[in-house]
Amino acid sequence: MFSCSWLAKLKKKEEKAVTKKTTRPSWMSNFLAIVRYELLWNIRKKKLLGVLILAFVLASLTLVLPVILNRLNNLTTEPNPDYVINTGTGVGSFGFFLFALVSVMNSISGEFESGSIVPLLTKPVSRTTVYLGKIFAAFLTALVAYVLLTIYIGAGGYIIYGPQNNLHLLAITLLGSILSTMVWMSIVLVAGSLSKSSMLAALLGIGVWLGLNIVSVILSAFSNQAWILTYAPGSGASGYIKDLTPINPQTGMPAGGVSTGTDNIATTIITYILHPTSEVTFYKLEFLMPQGRFNLVDIYAEPLSLIVARSIAVASVYILVFNFIAWLALKRAQVAE
Repeated sequence: MFSCSWLAKLKKKEEKAVTKKTTRPSWMSNFLAIVRYELLWNIRKKKLLGVLILAFVLASLTLVLPVILNRLNNLTTEPNPDYVINTGTGVGSFGFFLFALVSVMNSISGEFESGSIVPLLTKPVSRTTVYLGKIFAAFLTALVAYVLLTIYIGAGGYIIYGPQNNLHLLAITLLGSILSTMVWMSIVLVAGSLSKSSMLAALLGIGVWLGLNIVSVILSAFSNQAWILTYAPGSGASGYIKDLTPINPQTGMPAGGVSTGTDNIATTIITYILHPTSEVTFYKLEFLMPQGRFNLVDIYAEPLSLIVARSIAVASVYILVFNFIAWLALKRAQVAE
């Protein structure tokens, strides 16, 4: 009896040991391993560090340039309690695109070019996990960069322009900026996944961004069809809130305004929170030859609430659709072991 029970216990211990050895890592362990792998790769990218430095240079110019121009013109810099909340991260559409380009242009295509895709995809980790890990790492990279930029702009704005209002809305600025960046990330990712070339991904991304910005300026300023831009990534159509936006008497242009595109989600949401009942009037410009100035021609008006909801919806659709295509391309990619 003693011998049998001892053998049974020994057998159970051996079975447990075998089970432990053959147990596969959990999905979360695999996911975090991919995230760590991608983050380390991003940290080693010199171009990412270069873009981060460039972003701080742009943010510094946004802070300091108005002060320098005022001093050159013997003007005093007036306190501006809304400077920080209106400036956001300080990098604008160009900064969003650069962060997206550098973060993901070789996330997938670079793996194919270097051959590291073979050991990566032949491991017992699903391709969906690999893709989600890469996306989450890109999100974390943008989050950290924008947190640093927001703190920098906040501190600089306080020093230069005095105490600031509505700082509790900076979290919305952060989330809106990341959502805007994720749209461009998705476009660059799908280009890299389909072409499997980092160079092509970069060129296609730059071409799309540059082309849309040029078209946006022309259509928004001189065409009746600017509404098309509300469904395209980028800066979108330009409008202004009549009760809040003064018209420059010298140029005939609004001194500021509202843009409908995916690059301006954070600003639009904050404007809506502060002025929820406002309407945005869209316009085109007519140049008056004798006076040498622009004439503002109102085209149509929309509630600000509709513009906010539509810009978020358009951004979400682009992110989901382009990421689905990129994931599908990775899923079906042929890899020789």
